[in-house]
Formats: sequence, C-alpha cells, structure tokens
Amino acid sequence: MPVSFFSGDKSCNARKSAGFTLIEVIIGIVVLAISFSVIMRVIIPTEQQSADQIHQVKAAELAQSLLAEITGRAFDQNSDMVGGVVRCDDASVTLVTCTDEVNFGTEAGENDRSLFNDVDDYHGYNTKVNASGDSLDSSYDTFTLAVSVSYQGNELGLGNDRLAKRIMITVTTPLGTAVTFTGYKANF
Repeated sequence: MPVSFFSGDKSCNARKSAGFTLIEVIIGIVVLAISFSVIMRVIIPTEQQSADQIHQVKAAELAQSLLAEITGRAFDQNSDMVGGVVRCDDASVTLVTCTDEVNFGTEAGENDRSLFNDVDDYHGYNTKVNASGDSLDSSYDTFTLAVSVSYQGNELGLGNDRLAKRIMITVTTPLGTAVTFTGYKANF
C-alpha cells in the first residue's frame, strides 16, 4: 500500500495549538502602546488647560483687588487730598503741576503700601501682600505680579495725556501665563 503524507493520519498533529504566538503578542503590545500614547496626548493637555483656567481665575482675583485699591487712591501727589477742590495741571486755579512720569513710584517715606496715597506710588510695585500688609494665602505663593502706571489721557481721547493714568497689572500664573489687567484713573 502506498504511503501518503496527506493521508488522514493525524498523529503528527495531535497537539492542537492553544494560546498566542510570539508575533501575535508583540503586535498586541505595540497596538496597546500606540493606543495609550494617543490617549495620554489627549488627556494631559486638557488637564493642564483645566489647571490654567483655575490659575487665571486666581490671577483675576489678585489683580482686581489690587486695582480696586489703586483706583481708590488720589490721582496725584500734588492734587488736593482733602475734598479734591484743586487738581494738578488745572489752569483755572493756581497751577500745581502733576508729577512727571519719570518720577512715578513711591515718594520719600512711603516705604510701606499702607502709606501709598496716590496712583503713581504703585508704579513698579511687585509685592504680594494684602492691603493690611499681611501675606496672601499660600495658594498665591507661585504667582508673580508687576504694576506699571503711565499717563494715557490721549489714549482715552481726552486731548491731554496728563488727564488720565493707565494702571497695568500683570499677573503671571504658576504655569507661566501672563495675564494683564488695565484700569484708568482720571484727573477729575
């Protein structure tokens, strides 16, 4: 009887393969790695944006409280501090000139924020304390701020630059996002 290799004898193939081959396992690992990397690229930026939004809200709170304090001060050191009858650079009364922009900043003896009495005293200010001089909540420790004051009456269409001061407060969040807030104080 002729012997055929393709006969119905299955004794050579008695063991049936159960499980995965090495190549199937490697392909599975590669597919999982690619899937995880795609998922992480979607989740991580969303998480950072979420944190940045919280920091921007805190930056707005910090800047708004400081801006409210600054605009509550007198327009200029040379303005009438009691009653506001005389304002600097007013030609209708005895002329008292407003502080020149190059002299913005604290005057002699104003070494504490509680002693600031006019808007331009805050020019160059960058300390994070509240109006009472107490430290802020520790959640603000990694924020930085900078205050800049300049004459900008022409920017508002007043015809004279010295009729308004622009107050710019730049708050930088812990993630490095710089947020600028602007307010104006008019000489009225």
